[in-house]
Amino acid sequence: MMLGTLSGRLALMMAAMFLVIGGLVAGISQRMPELRQLVELGAELVVAAIAFALGAALLVFNLLTRRLHLLVEEIEAFRASRFTRPRHLDWSCVDGDEIDRLAFAFGELSNHIARQIAELERLDSQRRELLANVSHDLRTPLTLMQGYLETMLLRRGELSPAEERSCLEVAARHAERLGRLVADLFELTKLDGQTGRIQAEPFSLTELAQDIAQKFALHANAQRIRVDLDLDAHTPPVVGDIGMIERALENLVENALRHTPGGGHVTIEVEPGSTRAQVRVRDTGCGISRENLPHVFDRYFQAPRVELMACGESAGDAMVAATARHHAGLGLAITRRIVELHGGEIDVRSTLGVGTAFGFDLPLATTRESP
Repeated sequence: MMLGTLSGRLALMMAAMFLVIGGLVAGISQRMPELRQLVELGAELVVAAIAFALGAALLVFNLLTRRLHLLVEEIEAFRASRFTRPRHLDWSCVDGDEIDRLAFAFGELSNHIARQIAELERLDSQRRELLANVSHDLRTPLTLMQGYLETMLLRRGELSPAEERSCLEVAARHAERLGRLVADLFELTKLDGQTGRIQAEPFSLTELAQDIAQKFALHANAQRIRVDLDLDAHTPPVVGDIGMIERALENLVENALRHTPGGGHVTIEVEPGSTRAQVRVRDTGCGISRENLPHVFDRYFQAPRVELMACGESAGDAMVAATARHHAGLGLAITRRIVELHGGEIDVRSTLGVGTAFGFDLPLATTRESP
């Protein structure tokens, strides 16, 4: 164990030096030379001992500094890369001496720092993109509201009651859109600040799915879209924050309705497993291309216009595509964060022009697993 440390290795080398010198002295003493020869041999022995000591000191110094020099070179290279390229020394190991362990720790630290810097750069890029998109989405309804309200002020008394009502309805609609965007931003910020603090309790996932289907039935009928349920009546209760899960399912259904043209249908599926229940929202809408599929959960992600117009070519379908194109794009980000707080992971499967299915699972109340 002691040989695994630098001090142990140095002590072993010093012991070897003393053994060599002792052997030389013992060999000379056995020759029993005359006094004059003894003095000459003693002088030679002193010179040899000094030379040997210097050589051993140089060897020890090289042992100490060679690996330290390599470590310093790696540290300088890591700094020159602005701490973005992790470094690793092949000779480093966790079971070696102090220098080996120091080099191994530096390799792990450089990996950790490089990952953190990459994550910070990614978050900074998302933050700047978020600010740009928020500014745009806030400015658009504010500008329209201001325009209609100024029109009413400038033409006060000239507008007919129907025109005034139309201006007020447009202003109110954009105010509602603005309020919804601010509420989504506030909720997403609140969810990002949570670290597993949820009010988990048992509840029926099938009943929640039925309530959400009824909630969107009127809106879906107005768009000529059918909302179906594919439920297993024997699904046991699940454990989770019912308010959060309701919001997540509402976001998925709303997203499905937004991207489904008239004549299509949206299906809410609930299927029990051995320890978890799977819930999935499936639509017959535009679909998402393979290139854009990994980005659907990014904040403010908006599908290209060509994919949105794949929903259809009728006037109603064009209106659906336009609505989807101008949506803020925070619903799926909120849903993913809710699922993450419940210890799960949301998945998406889609075929362009055929449809999309979003799903996640929750632990059954009959198991010991809880978020």
